[in-house]
Amino acid sequence: MKRMPECLAHMDAGIARVSESLPDAPLQEIVLTRLLLLVGGHLLNELELNLKPFGLNDSDFRTLMMIYTSPSGSATPSELCEYAQQGATNMTRIANVLVKAGLVTRASSAEDRRKVVLSITTAGKRLVRKILPPLFPQVHAAFASLSASDKRTLDRLLRQVAVNIDLLTHPDPRP
Repeated sequence: MKRMPECLAHMDAGIARVSESLPDAPLQEIVLTRLLLLVGGHLLNELELNLKPFGLNDSDFRTLMMIYTSPSGSATPSELCEYAQQGATNMTRIANVLVKAGLVTRASSAEDRRKVVLSITTAGKRLVRKILPPLFPQVHAAFASLSASDKRTLDRLLRQVAVNIDLLTHPDPRP
């Protein structure tokens, strides 16, 4: 993978060329979008490298983490699809991977036998506690040059962008 400074220079050059051919393009917003995608892509690649020895990918691990962090230690596949941004077919694949690895169990809901519930196992909890701590130094390093105030501002701004994107993809149906 290319080094970040080279990626940033390539991005800037490409956006400059876009501005020449499309002078009305919202350049600052394009730059910010590309930066988010570039940073997110690099973070995802690093995470995937750390997960590979455990036979997991990002979507598997995010799903495991959602079950791990749920108050009951369990969730239905439809709940997981919604929050993991996965389709039903891929969630079935993810559930199969996690069940086969012994990280979660699959059972019928006690309240509604038609519903399936995925619950984290002791082995799943143990794996989460094994995977996360080695990631902490990388997470700290990624934000090392930001002050506490910068981090709070970045958090607030990214949440605002997330809400704006949600409004674009889920417009208010009221007239």
